[in-house]
Amino acid sequence: MRGTLQLMGDYDIVVIGGSAGSIDVLVNQIAPKLPADLDAAVFVVVHLPPRGKSYLAEILSRPANLAVTQASEGDEIQHGRIYVAPPDRHLFIGKDHIHLLRSPKEGLHRPSINFTFRSAAQNHDSRVIGVVLSGALDDGASGMWEIANRGGATIVQDPDDALHPSMPESALRDTRIDYTLPATRIAEVVDNLVKGGAVPQQHVPTPGVPVPPGERFSGLTCPECRGPVYLSNQGRPAEFSCRVGHKFSLGALLDEHTSAQERKLYEAIVALEEGADLAEYVSAHQPEQNREALTKEADQLRQHAAAIRKMIEDREVPKLA
Repeated sequence: MRGTLQLMGDYDIVVIGGSAGSIDVLVNQIAPKLPADLDAAVFVVVHLPPRGKSYLAEILSRPANLAVTQASEGDEIQHGRIYVAPPDRHLFIGKDHIHLLRSPKEGLHRPSINFTFRSAAQNHDSRVIGVVLSGALDDGASGMWEIANRGGATIVQDPDDALHPSMPESALRDTRIDYTLPATRIAEVVDNLVKGGAVPQQHVPTPGVPVPPGERFSGLTCPECRGPVYLSNQGRPAEFSCRVGHKFSLGALLDEHTSAQERKLYEAIVALEEGADLAEYVSAHQPEQNREALTKEADQLRQHAAAIRKMIEDREVPKLA
């Protein structure tokens, strides 16, 4: 916790995002410590495999004092409940209801933490408390910025306390954060804020500050759909979005482009090796005078494939802090 506590809030929307290492925190530190009379609605977004059935709501309901449900399309937003985002759907927090959308992934994720945080901030302004837990990469940082920009309260799990500190570190780097807390204290501070507690004065932004789009063509292409990518970074953490709607932070775009490069190189290997197989097959069905040239072509294609495979194996991808 930082600064002198002075300003009071009126918070009734709590959005919590996490990835690797966050479920243990939710089950053991947050769900059992939020009181049954919490006068707020709580929304939980955790990165989940798209095809699997999620048991997260059921797991959280066991230790929780609040009612826990997996969010459904059109659910009315009610205080005293925890809503869990389902797999393969973005959770959109409207004015009074929840909507589930299978719109383009953001940061390679659906559900995306940024998506839910942003919708909460846009529809509930300074009534929102955002919480980022343990996780890899940086989903949540851009959405947390939107919450802070509109006057909401921001909390991150202390990176030293997180199993995977990247998500909390990204939020701390890119966003004005009110509280950096160990997992054991997050529920306590959320409860205090909902009950009218104060936040550090120097960390409270001016509510509802409009941000110009500041969007420009980046010269890059989307690693998911290959469409042109536009950069928005005027007054906010840099985000890249394509015409379809895929969104990436700078780190996520770099990671996915690295993966896309490797995929394309393996595709080239497949094409070359298939070409070699085909040349050898055709050679066996050709007159003698054509066989030598086709055999030579097959050998050359296999050499090119081997060279590309060595390129992949020898590549060193730098580890960034």
